[in-house]
Amino acid sequence: LSPVIANLIMEDFESKALSLVCLLPKLWKRFVDDTNVIWSHGHEELDHFFNHLNRQSSAINFTMEKEVNGCLPFLDILISKNSDGSLSQQVFQKKTHTEQYLHANSHLFPAQMLGVPNTLATRALRISDEKNFEKEKSHLVNVFVENGYSRFLG
Repeated sequence: LSPVIANLIMEDFESKALSLVCLLPKLWKRFVDDTNVIWSHGHEELDHFFNHLNRQSSAINFTMEKEVNGCLPFLDILISKNSDGSLSQQVFQKKTHTEQYLHANSHLFPAQMLGVPNTLATRALRISDEKNFEKEKSHLVNVFVENGYSRFLG
């Protein structure tokens, strides 16, 4: 129920907050409480917009990650600008991610044990574009071996 309530609160928040500004984002996409914005009005105006959002409610505090070297993480995706202006995407993990999952030698129901590699493989297929999929696939082979799932590789 929490995501539904959070979504309702954020819908109300964003409609009020966005109605009170002169300069709007070129794109505003939100998933529950994570927002991806394309801003085309300059850095100073972006800071004003960011401060405006944070003044709207003492209960809602936005943080901001700006594009670095043409890359921006959003949820589990790293979005990158290519030299031709197109976008590419790949699986994103924070630097603190440990790559530790339920070990295959744990006492698990078979469905739980299969869920770990299935979930990671499905995420890689859905998120990674063609350019980045092979790199993610190689990465997952190492993750599977480290977590005892090597018998599923082949």
